[in-house]
Amino acid sequence: MKVIGLTGGVGSGKSQILEYLNDKYGATICQADKVARHLQKKDTECYEKIVAYFGEEILDDKKELDREKIADIVFSDKKKLEALNAIVHPAVKEEIKKKIRHEERKNTNLFVLESAILIEDHYSEICDEIWYVYVKTDIRKNRLFYSRGYKEGKIEDIMASQLTKAEFMKECDRVIDNNGVFAETMIQVDQIVKDL
Repeated sequence: MKVIGLTGGVGSGKSQILEYLNDKYGATICQADKVARHLQKKDTECYEKIVAYFGEEILDDKKELDREKIADIVFSDKKKLEALNAIVHPAVKEEIKKKIRHEERKNTNLFVLESAILIEDHYSEICDEIWYVYVKTDIRKNRLFYSRGYKEGKIEDIMASQLTKAEFMKECDRVIDNNGVFAETMIQVDQIVKDL
């Protein structure tokens, strides 16, 4: 089984590429964000630690974590972002390793792990290759504004907290250029999968 890490800045179109890899190649898709969300549900260990650190004002009416409130806090305060990451990331990595072992037993061919922080979290230790989805900043900003309704300030904060293109390029094995139409991206992905 090949374990591929897929990364790139916010708004680079990673989800669409994951969908394509799943549809065309039957790849098992694992999104670190979804794993993290699951591990932060009410009454889990991560949940307890996050509430202990940030206080109950980050909870919604149902006493679940309010992701918007947390995002507003951590994307403008590096120390608090680091604290949150120190709680969540080790647990997420452990859970992903379990998923990989499970898929190996099922004889899965391709396991694709998507996360914006694969590099920062040293996922190269468990991935055979890391692929970087590259899209120009202005295109990403447009996508986030129109598809997710993010305000300019929020987009700037998120982008500032992520790696630069140069940092991604230095750490990744392959680059997928997703600036054009998706048909062009599909051709690149097909070629990369063939090379595997």
